[in-house]
Amino acid sequence: MIYQVSENIISALGFSSEENYRAVKQGKTGLRLYENRFQIPEPFMASLIDKERLNDEWGTEIQSQQRYTKFEKAAILSIFKALQNTDIHPSDANVVLIVSTTKGNVELLDSLNGFDADRIHLWRSAQLIADFFEMKNRPIVVSNACISGAVAQITALRTLKNSSFDTAIVVGADMLSKFIISGFQSFKALSPILCQPFDQERIGLNLGEAAATIIYKKTDDNFAFSKETMILTAGAVSNDANHISGPSRTGAGLYQAIKKIMQNIDAVEIAFINAHGTATRYNDDMESMAITTAHLENRPINSLKGYFGHTLGAAGVLETIISSHALMDNTILKTNGLKNKGTVCPVNAVTENQTCTAKRMMKLLSGFGGCNAALLLTKIGAESVQQQQEKNYNTL
Repeated sequence: MIYQVSENIISALGFSSEENYRAVKQGKTGLRLYENRFQIPEPFMASLIDKERLNDEWGTEIQSQQRYTKFEKAAILSIFKALQNTDIHPSDANVVLIVSTTKGNVELLDSLNGFDADRIHLWRSAQLIADFFEMKNRPIVVSNACISGAVAQITALRTLKNSSFDTAIVVGADMLSKFIISGFQSFKALSPILCQPFDQERIGLNLGEAAATIIYKKTDDNFAFSKETMILTAGAVSNDANHISGPSRTGAGLYQAIKKIMQNIDAVEIAFINAHGTATRYNDDMESMAITTAHLENRPINSLKGYFGHTLGAAGVLETIISSHALMDNTILKTNGLKNKGTVCPVNAVTENQTCTAKRMMKLLSGFGGCNAALLLTKIGAESVQQQQEKNYNTL
């Protein structure tokens, strides 16, 4: 089994997973309107990490003379916080680092700001992060558009199952810049107001900054957990190669990913689906079609974009953490910004926090180039822990 040992989120809503989950459950959002930011004349909605708090916590927690970019600082600090209260030594030979990002230090294309030219390369930032923790193994970089955070976790799942590594540190991070904001503006994809996932009046997405870390470990199937634990059960990737930036109009590619992880799983076992839910017209319609084709349209569905915005390479990791906390809390979080449901296929999008009893949750992501990813996570509950302990006792 591949299970979550620890996690952390650094975002506009807080610098710990607990702080972020608490804020979301209370309906708080990190999104706000920014004017004249990044020298962009057009106002835009976004969630930005408090740079002063980042520097303060960096100065308090981290001892280093190396100069790092905001992206690198956030990723290192998130990993550092996730490692606290664990007995994991990242310098051990059985630990692998997996970095998920879509942009890295892309703002250095505009100005190097005193950094070496190779700092623009994703591999360079990943190696610097690994070097900070004195890791012996070369880091793995995943940069697969918006599905990067899910693909990084699937990479962890496959790597741990098929290698001598027993621990994977998965970090997803992206920071916003003029390059990124203006790029999405050129697509006419940004909403000037709070995004409205699955709403009939939705007009576009909001962007956000975040760094998020999940530490996964492997153990044998007979291991008895002493507390409730989240298991990464399955993951799948598909690509319908539909368009450079637009998703398949039918959701066929996403359906294939869902189908792969739902083998031998009944729909009623799914407590909720945390969708990509970007609040663009085409994405939400496409997801509704894929979910309906998979006969999951009656399962509760939510999106977290109305709290954090689209955090790019961090999205899959951040949203998995928040959804894992929700499942452990027997809670289905509402879709912030959703008022009047309106997708081409009706789905059970959640407008208020609800309780749940099922033990599994699904995470969906889709991205440029027609790429799609789906994750299935399972809560090993108190009853399951007791059953495992009894099973182990009876075999003594």
